[in-house]
Amino acid sequence: MINNLLSLLTYENIYLVANWGVIPFWLLLIFIPNHQITNFLTQSVIAPFLLAVGYSYLSYFIYQNGEIFDGFELYSGLDGLYSMFSNEALLLIFWLHFLAISLFAGSWIVRDSKRYFIPKVITIPSLILTYFTGPIGLVIYWFFRIFFAKKISFND
Repeated sequence: MINNLLSLLTYENIYLVANWGVIPFWLLLIFIPNHQITNFLTQSVIAPFLLAVGYSYLSYFIYQNGEIFDGFELYSGLDGLYSMFSNEALLLIFWLHFLAISLFAGSWIVRDSKRYFIPKVITIPSLILTYFTGPIGLVIYWFFRIFFAKKISFND
């Protein structure tokens, strides 16, 4: 039974489960940001924990195969980054990293918009942009936030 389960843990399946798995969290943030369910699921460590399980599994798999530094050329230039992302396991690890950080940023946007009473009409596009583009959505939210918070703060 465990071998059957492990045979399902292919890179492609982990990618698909992670991609489709974060969508309910984003939908909660977009459509019912003030609900207790949203608060429990998206403002807690549940989503990052689930992504960290996949991240840990992939890291362990790379370690078991003796490939811990194969292709890891993060700081050797753009060619090194391209080479690193040709390793499917490393590419998937970084994708899980992106999903977790983007979801964290989206959760922060929702918490912060509650604090400054920022309307959903501004928050929702920022959340969608954060889901698809990460930092761009966060920065756009921050620009709108200046008007509602009536201050410019670089460290909130």
